[in-house]
Amino acid sequence: MTTSDQADQADQADQADQASSIPTPRKMLCVVYAAIAVAALITTGSQNVAYFAEPAGYLLDFTNDLKVTPASRLFTADVLLLGLAVAILMVVEARKHGVKFVWLYIAGGFAIALSVTFPLFLIARELRMGSSEAPRLRTTDTILLAVVAALVVGLTIWVCVG
Repeated sequence: MTTSDQADQADQADQADQASSIPTPRKMLCVVYAAIAVAALITTGSQNVAYFAEPAGYLLDFTNDLKVTPASRLFTADVLLLGLAVAILMVVEARKHGVKFVWLYIAGGFAIALSVTFPLFLIARELRMGSSEAPRLRTTDTILLAVVAALVVGLTIWVCVG
């Protein structure tokens, strides 16, 4: 076994130890992030399919549709600028916590959907944080996040179903 193989094996063992020592609230947060990523993949993927009929014009058709109405322009600008802030946060947090492949998460976000790759990045970040202090939310925060989640899910279904 080479030194590189031994280092990789030690790193994998270290990650396994970190994953097993993660506090329950942090694990639950990872489950929530995973659910968001799956829901985002389903909803964004179902909309991307509309552009696959003519693969050669995918990018042109897609970008032209981003400019059709004031609402689409607003959401496009909002998501692009949010994507920039998210990219900065991801790089800073990746370097701080040793999350690998941060640029793949960012590229995937713009190629697939930020709503898919950002939660995946957050899962990787939570796993790297391991047994450090688990997040603690106030009851009010939990209730308000549940209300926001219900509104977002409702609006997403309403928009995607058409």
